[in-house]
Amino acid sequence: MDAEQPTSDRRHSAYTGLRLRIALIVIMVSLAPMVLVSATILYQFNIFSNEMVNAHLGELVLKHKQNIDYFLKQRLNDISHLFRSFDVEQLKDKDFLQQRLKVLQEEYRYVFVDLGLIDQNGRQVAYAGPFELGRADYSGADWFKKAIQRHGFISDVFMGLRGHPHFIVTVRRQWQGAEWLLRATIDFVAFNTLVENLAVGKTGTAFILNREGEFQTRPPAGEPKLTKQQYLNLFKKGEEALGARRPSDGLDLVEEGEAHFLEGYIDRYTQPSSIFSVEKLGEHGDKFIIVAAFLKNNQWLLIFQQEAADAFAKLQETQRMAGLISIIGALAIIGMAFIVSGRMVKRMARLDFEKEMMNQQVIETGKLASVGELAAGIAHEINNPVAIMVEEAGWIQDLMGEGLEQGDNLQEAKRGLQQIETQGRRCKEITHKLLSFARKTDSRVQTLQLNELVTEVASLLSQKSRYANVEVQLRLQPDLPPIQASATEMQQVLMNIFNNAVDAMEKSGGTITVVSRSEEQSIRLSIADTGPGIPASNLGRLFDPFFTTKPVGKGTGLGLSICYGIIHKMGGQIDAESQVGKGTTFHIVLPLTAAAAKH
Repeated sequence: MDAEQPTSDRRHSAYTGLRLRIALIVIMVSLAPMVLVSATILYQFNIFSNEMVNAHLGELVLKHKQNIDYFLKQRLNDISHLFRSFDVEQLKDKDFLQQRLKVLQEEYRYVFVDLGLIDQNGRQVAYAGPFELGRADYSGADWFKKAIQRHGFISDVFMGLRGHPHFIVTVRRQWQGAEWLLRATIDFVAFNTLVENLAVGKTGTAFILNREGEFQTRPPAGEPKLTKQQYLNLFKKGEEALGARRPSDGLDLVEEGEAHFLEGYIDRYTQPSSIFSVEKLGEHGDKFIIVAAFLKNNQWLLIFQQEAADAFAKLQETQRMAGLISIIGALAIIGMAFIVSGRMVKRMARLDFEKEMMNQQVIETGKLASVGELAAGIAHEINNPVAIMVEEAGWIQDLMGEGLEQGDNLQEAKRGLQQIETQGRRCKEITHKLLSFARKTDSRVQTLQLNELVTEVASLLSQKSRYANVEVQLRLQPDLPPIQASATEMQQVLMNIFNNAVDAMEKSGGTITVVSRSEEQSIRLSIADTGPGIPASNLGRLFDPFFTTKPVGKGTGLGLSICYGIIHKMGGQIDAESQVGKGTTFHIVLPLTAAAAKH
């Protein structure tokens, strides 16, 4: 029982390992395509989503750029139309100018804050608006110096005399040999609203910068996401990406009637190529998407910025969902792989058990066949002592008829009885050996002495060997370490090999030499005969099932196949070498247990 338990554990371990290997193969074969397809789809989806997000943001920025450009162009056009609809003398009238301002405010919802007429020396000669700027002197103002050189001009946002941010638009006109400017202040809140409408997601904001890095609209809430230098670098980046020219001050337009502002502004500022995008890392390491467009003759830059995590939130949510679905699918595949492999291994174990039972039945059948074959020879061997016993009994009967008291009859009777007893013991020993062989049906692994098994089988086949004129020589190493094997199965192996050797030499006689010896981790048993040998063409098929060289009806071809299965089940090896005309030798190598190997 102790020897059987490790065998059961080894089988269980082998089946567990097989189940794990099958499950791993199924998992790899199933998951590899899924992972490859999922990765490809997610990669393509990521590229497509990036393109879609950038295209969407670019479209929004372009739309707002066009709106802002149109707003500025319209304000210039309004002032230009006003300046050409009335002469300077009319506009010098404060009430008249105030009336013109009121008309503009009613038409454009107070986008225009005030109006002013300025001579070529920078003095404001007429003013309409809410501030006390009637005689303001702008000769030293930077915007005036630029505006007096241009037909149309839009200033940067500045504080000026009124103390809060604003910007102006101007139109220049000659009258009576002098240069005059009509100036209008644009409502900063109205202009800022155009930009602030460009808000996307939680972090997407827009604003306008000039080339000095100054905000032309309200800056975004909180701390700036990028440094001032990073913002300034966007101008250079835009020029490189779009091939934009360096700006000149104001609007360098040719004066060709009232429509010149409209045509020039559209041609210069509403091209789709004026949009570019970059990715930047903020001061705190956050990644930002920047989409920008030039405004006001490339002097301003409309900047839209949004955290990448916010811009691609939907993408990341989709990726997480896809990842979750993939993980669930992978877990389902892994679970099914182990379930299927478990069922497969369980079925294989059942088939192996049935096969083992069939093999055992084949072994028992072969053993019964060997017993039947032995019985014929043993019956003949028993005949000799039985004949002697019958003869001695008859002789005693004759002596008793003559009288035991006469002559040496008493001594002869005692001798005859002794002979009968001797031959009876001989018959008992022969039948005991046969019964012992036939009754060994336990296939459990146990500790055995190989030399004892060899001696027992050789003794059982001694009568058959004598009739075939075959001599059996045993050269067994004494004190051979024990082996772990089934006695029934080892008897079957030895019986098959011995019988084959005797059958091969039954016509010519010969010698069977059995040699046993211990090696480093095993025991080697060699069984050699001096029979006719086996042709090389048949040697490779010797252990194949149903292959036999015996005449039809004398062999099944299963004997050596059974031997091969038994020895390999024990973890041993069996092979044969043969030369035609010289004989055949079978080599059996059986492993030793760890304890036996040390012994």
